[in-house]
Amino acid sequence: MHGKRSTFLILCVAALALFPGPAYAMHIAECILPWPWAGLWFAVSLPFVWWGLHDIQKRSRQRPYMKALVGLVGAAVFIISCMPVPVPWVGTCSHPCGTGLAAILIGPAATVVVASVALLLQALFLAHGGLTTLGANILSMGIAGAFVGYGVFRLARRLGASYFVAAFLAGLLSDWATYAVTSYELASALCGQHSFQKMFLTILVAFAPTQIPLGVAEGMVSGMACAFVLSRRPELLGRLAEGNCA
Repeated sequence: MHGKRSTFLILCVAALALFPGPAYAMHIAECILPWPWAGLWFAVSLPFVWWGLHDIQKRSRQRPYMKALVGLVGAAVFIISCMPVPVPWVGTCSHPCGTGLAAILIGPAATVVVASVALLLQALFLAHGGLTTLGANILSMGIAGAFVGYGVFRLARRLGASYFVAAFLAGLLSDWATYAVTSYELASALCGQHSFQKMFLTILVAFAPTQIPLGVAEGMVSGMACAFVLSRRPELLGRLAEGNCA
């Protein structure tokens, strides 16, 4: 029996090696960006990561459950952002992000750290994104996604929207902001002698067929998750829900 299993596994590995299927990586892949651009996005992202680490440390002293909540939200962001939807015409994938909902629950600064850890693990173990492009991916998914989502949530609440509607808009626009910034990063680095505007719109339009419905789906999930948390553990929203992320 053991010999048969070993033979079967060897045949499966051989089949995968001889007849590979198409693979579509997520995030901005390794070495796509020239070094000056990759370095620029690292320089932009690192202060936000430092801010997030300081924010988590400070709030953990005030609320003992904070580290556990950050870990839980981090696991959710990792899983959510590992759900690829292939975009064959550009050789990459769309995917939900989860950073809008995360920003509502733990604040935007802490969400940058959570997204950074998720992106690093995906680059190291899942071949999604890369180490040289980590700064760019943190900027698009972690920083833009978190702060747009949180800002939209706060604004919607101040205008009288329900928690569900505010979280829906946060998830929706956080997702779309991530891909708008990704398109900007790619167009800036790759346009060369061509028009930046044309390159930016081309990349943005390429993502639209998958990312528009994914954004709506992420908005619905964010709205339902926020409503669930509010009904069961409203203290987890607490001051964050009222617009205080400190």
